Amino acid sequence: MLLRVSLLAVFLCPVVLRADDLPSPTGDLVAKGAKLQLLFTRSAKIQGGLTEGPAPAPDGSIYFSDIPLGKDKGQILRFDPVTGKTTVFIEDSKMSNGMDFDKDGNLIACEGADYGGRAVVRYDTKTKKRTVLADGYKGKRFNAPNDLILDKKGNIYFTDPRYLGHEPRELEHRAVYRIGPEGKVEEVTHEVEKPNGIALSPDGKTLYLADHNNGTDKIDPEKPAPKPGAMKVYAFPLGADGLISGKRETIYDFGTEAGCDGMCVDAKGNIYLTARSLKRPGVLVLSPAGKEIAFIPTGPSQAGAKEPKGLPSNVAFSRGKDRKTLYITIDKSLYRIKMNVEGYHVADEK
Repeated sequence: MLLRVSLLAVFLCPVVLRADDLPSPTGDLVAKGAKLQLLFTRSAKIQGGLTEGPAPAPDGSIYFSDIPLGKDKGQILRFDPVTGKTTVFIEDSKMSNGMDFDKDGNLIACEGADYGGRAVVRYDTKTKKRTVLADGYKGKRFNAPNDLILDKKGNIYFTDPRYLGHEPRELEHRAVYRIGPEGKVEEVTHEVEKPNGIALSPDGKTLYLADHNNGTDKIDPEKPAPKPGAMKVYAFPLGADGLISGKRETIYDFGTEAGCDGMCVDAKGNIYLTARSLKRPGVLVLSPAGKEIAFIPTGPSQAGAKEPKGLPSNVAFSRGKDRKTLYITIDKSLYRIKMNVEGYHVADEK
């Protein structure tokens, strides 16, 4: 276990990235003149990995994951937009990744592999009590739960790919699952190569899914590494029961470039994709029809870079009094930018 520095870097006055570092955002959804503001950068003595899974709490604070590589299981952190301070919520996150809040104010988290929990769990944010909601399907452990979203009925949809991990893989598919309010686990689809980011349209009738097959999984060292595959974003129609009711549609194809990691939607139904392309890293905003309507650069163009920077991993809108701020985890940091549109959160539905 690697040692940590308990004191985290705190920025009371958010630092604005140098204007000459990045092109200006495009599209009318971004507030005029808005730029990315740096809120937090890792200072704990852990190696590798990235920040992930920004989840806005009912009070407007932002919980997010800091995921290292190896046996150190990472942290869940909390950023307070009122004070500008970032503090530790959980010291051992069991490799938490994507997260969200339910209607009762509980934090729901995906825990990955590589010494992680390989489960979907619930935290009581007042007591910090952790409850495992599900850790397997039909008697077999999950691969590595990655990202999740909740619907209006309290169902939890989550992706289960596998990018790394020393643990034996038990399930045949890298699939999308759903945990019902009563705890039942159902497979939603495995019509995907390596599912990652996930979101629901505000009306609950469309499931958006990122297929991010980077060709590495570090599961079987005796076999050659698989070739990179699909880098696409799909839309699946959902029926009244919340399960897939029609044909999958590809709404965006990144081609041979790295594709989407995490995603979210705004109140108008637009989809915000964290694009990890080295040629064009940033938040790509699509209309529900799949047309690009905005782009927020998060790093310089760096095709072929061995140590890339400015790659976004996940994105979420604020809650509480301010609903027009977009939070983005980039590299080992947390940023925000002002928008002209409100985000959508099912937990705020009455």
